[in-house]
Amino acid sequence: MKITSNELKAALARIAEHAGENREFLCQADAQLGDGDLGITVAEGFSACAKLDLSDDVGRAFFEMARTFQQVSSSSFGTLVATGLMAAAKALKDRTEFGPDEIAGLLAQARDAMLARGKSSLGEKTVLDGLDAQVHALEAERSGALMEIAVTAARDTVEKFTQRPNQAGRARIFAEKSVGLPDPGQLALVVITEGLR
Repeated sequence: MKITSNELKAALARIAEHAGENREFLCQADAQLGDGDLGITVAEGFSACAKLDLSDDVGRAFFEMARTFQQVSSSSFGTLVATGLMAAAKALKDRTEFGPDEIAGLLAQARDAMLARGKSSLGEKTVLDGLDAQVHALEAERSGALMEIAVTAARDTVEKFTQRPNQAGRARIFAEKSVGLPDPGQLALVVITEGLR
């Protein structure tokens, strides 16, 4: 099955609905280590993207998503999401479709762009660790239930890092307090991926 702008629009609607349902959950998780607005960022960002009349050019569609998400949310997480979407936009420029077997590579490009933009490293207990886990899991299994694999990788990352301190972003200020708490960004990736599924 090839993925076109029609599939992207349907996916955005699913993510927006699931993010809306988990808005308060993400805000509460973020309030323990940050300013408590993560649920708003994720829910409103994807809600705005879901209302877009996407271009048939999937690269252009991702560009429209990136621009819209950035306009709706100027938070650091919103900027990271927009950066990841922009990386996909560049990779898919002038194309009208892409295959499921390309998703791991697109996520890897998004991860690398987000690492550069955030001036952070893997292993610092951020959303990027979850993305990295998804990349490796999808590269290892190119066929089968890709969405289940991606959801599992995101959830496993939350569990793996919960007992570690945050070393990046606003949460690093509360490094000691963050031990035993899930990273809000990693939780957001779980919510986004569950919605996509």
